[in-house]
Amino acid sequence: MAKPQITQAMIDAYDEYTHLTLDRRAFMEKLTRLAGSGAAAAAIVPLLAANSAHAQIVPEDDERLNAQDVTYPGAGGDMKGYLVSPADAEGRLPAVIVIHENRGLNPHIRDVARRMALEGFVALAPDYLSPAGGTPADEDEARSMIGQLDQRGVVDNGVATVAWLENHEASNGNVGAIGFCWGGGAVNDLAVNAPTLKAGVAYYGRQAATEDVEKINAALVLHYAGLDDRINAGIEPYRQALEAAGKEATIYMYEGANHAFNNDTSEARYDEAAAKLAWDRTVAFLKEKLA
Repeated sequence: MAKPQITQAMIDAYDEYTHLTLDRRAFMEKLTRLAGSGAAAAAIVPLLAANSAHAQIVPEDDERLNAQDVTYPGAGGDMKGYLVSPADAEGRLPAVIVIHENRGLNPHIRDVARRMALEGFVALAPDYLSPAGGTPADEDEARSMIGQLDQRGVVDNGVATVAWLENHEASNGNVGAIGFCWGGGAVNDLAVNAPTLKAGVAYYGRQAATEDVEKINAALVLHYAGLDDRINAGIEPYRQALEAAGKEATIYMYEGANHAFNNDTSEARYDEAAAKLAWDRTVAFLKEKLA
């Protein structure tokens, strides 16, 4: 059977389903119309969705790394997370918070944390669903739970995560953050609310409120996808506010790429060239700012 053809309208429908108000039934009805049949729609869904079977680029037992699940103090209770560092580290290392998408702390984000550790950082991927009992296996349930989180609690737990990493025995005290999708928005909010955060990298994330930009101390790198109209609508006001406030921020646009272009578990949306370029830029930036 030939591989189904994925159109931009299908990708946009999936984005509406996973980020806005379209429920699964309405999404499947829309996808069926776009695909021409229910059978074609059923074949297309796995190509649009993240596939956990493709999540592991760096093995969990990679001998180059020390990795463990940890519990640490959050703002109103314990936070859980996944902490990874190079096994051969000599001395203290810069630290990076890896903030997940709206699916919670899943195998893909754990893998991203391992990739970051291999670049020479102490990487901590927090589970922001800790107050709700932790990330479930079902990603639809995780998305629903993310939508019910108290936004102030998310920010406060992020600030607590920065403080914990600053004082961790493996850290040199310089903490940055990288986030994807929902996590990209969390990075922008963290930059506003954590004055000691040194660097933030937001991948296709919701922008911080322009009136709060003055509070940002961290240097920022902001990665956006050219086809991501929903998120990109907020770029220009954010850019203007950052420039007016004299903040250090670099914006990169990846033309022809879709929202979630870095997520290599989503075949239809992953863009290898954009992901590699953005990653190289991210690592170089974090090494410069957190040394």
